[in-house]
Amino acid sequence: MLITDPFDAGPDGDKLREECGVFGVWGADGAAAMVALGLHALQHRGQEAAGITSWDGRAFHSHRAMGHVAGNFDRADVIEKLPGRVACGHVRYATAGETALRNVQPLFAELASGGFAVAHNGNLSNAIKLRRELVRGGSIFQSTSDTETIIHLVATSSYRTLLDKFIDALKRIEGAYSLICLTPEGMIACRDPLGIRPLVMGRLGDAYIFASETVALDVVGATFIRSVEPGELVIVSDKGLRSHRPFAPVPPRPCIFEHVYFSRPDSIVDGTSVYSVRKEIGAQLALENPVEADLVVPVPDSGTPAAIGYAQKSGIPFELGIIRSHYVGRTFIQPGDGVRHLGVKLKHNANRALIDGKRIVLIDDSIVRGTTSLKIVQMLRDAGAREIHMRIASPPTRHSCFYGVDTPERAKLLAAQMSVAEMADYIKVESLAFVSVDGLYRALGEEARDELRPQHCDACFTGDYPTKLTDQEDVAPADQLSLLAERVA
Repeated sequence: MLITDPFDAGPDGDKLREECGVFGVWGADGAAAMVALGLHALQHRGQEAAGITSWDGRAFHSHRAMGHVAGNFDRADVIEKLPGRVACGHVRYATAGETALRNVQPLFAELASGGFAVAHNGNLSNAIKLRRELVRGGSIFQSTSDTETIIHLVATSSYRTLLDKFIDALKRIEGAYSLICLTPEGMIACRDPLGIRPLVMGRLGDAYIFASETVALDVVGATFIRSVEPGELVIVSDKGLRSHRPFAPVPPRPCIFEHVYFSRPDSIVDGTSVYSVRKEIGAQLALENPVEADLVVPVPDSGTPAAIGYAQKSGIPFELGIIRSHYVGRTFIQPGDGVRHLGVKLKHNANRALIDGKRIVLIDDSIVRGTTSLKIVQMLRDAGAREIHMRIASPPTRHSCFYGVDTPERAKLLAAQMSVAEMADYIKVESLAFVSVDGLYRALGEEARDELRPQHCDACFTGDYPTKLTDQEDVAPADQLSLLAERVA
């Protein structure tokens, strides 16, 4: 296979990956072109495939393609085939399973009420169970995506109106979802009752815009209005905008890792600047885990804001001791090639003139498998670093995510298999430390984690999952293995 990122891509990659991003426009001329711009801003949330569906008042039009938004949706001939003042789009990164055009979103179906397109950020934790029930009832699935389950639930609901059918479907699913749905009756944007995955709403003239992050609103010149609230359905049609809250209110649990890594640093998540939070995480790291050193060096780009915060709080100079190339893109290197180990230097290289003879505080956002950390440390050793003290801007990742993040199985998570001291020995650093869970919450403006009613979903750190994990609990282990490949977003 081709490696999208020679540093951390592929089956042995060492970064958690957000599965997808969504963007929708209601009521703007050239809506599809605007969606394409929005998806550009969300490209970091999914780099495997992209799709756009538009509605021109008479018919739906779709274009889906493998690869990045650029090259697929920056062509006039493609956008011209997506007419209308209404459109929604999706960028995708699959957790596992088939990489195929049939799984690229928005997914579309002709229902009794008319066309129905859906773009989904998240993961349904009972999709396997529901899919089996639907297939036994006669449903015929066209993809291996958990998102298609929503379409079949809407299609088979016994309620009369489309909105009631949709609400009925939502009440049967578990897990995390932010959805943008396109129908002849209007656009529906909604979040799961816990608000695990983000979704924001903006305005540009008379048009309404929905997106996974505020940065996508910025790119198209829209004004941020507010976040779609957990459990809220916002419906936009020719009659205007209205809000429904069909679920009993529960304390929200938005994903805390949006602040650590997933969201772009220039986004605002839950009213808070992502960049400011990441700097404050670095400051908490410096308070909790000080060390004598000469330089604070980030692993670019994800470790940079935390490294700035660490340097400012500790008084140790911040320097770009690792230089990242932004022009790598896809590489010719195959997984089996003998030169694959050189691929790391295509993207990152040590700034030898700074590193040689220095004691380094190395800042990164997380450690997953440990493969990236091992390579980075060796790179700095080769550049002459005298000591390397690694500091991580999140707690140890000890548990898998089932809510829309590509996480390795627990047996492959380094922190689930080793103590911090053992991890330090494995990575070959003089010391290793992580920000504490309470330190992470303090960086978000909380005094500490509320053990009885946690303020965020932090299951990857604590193992405290906020919803049932039906497919993990109810499906036999052999079936889990065969059906895990169907868990794609």
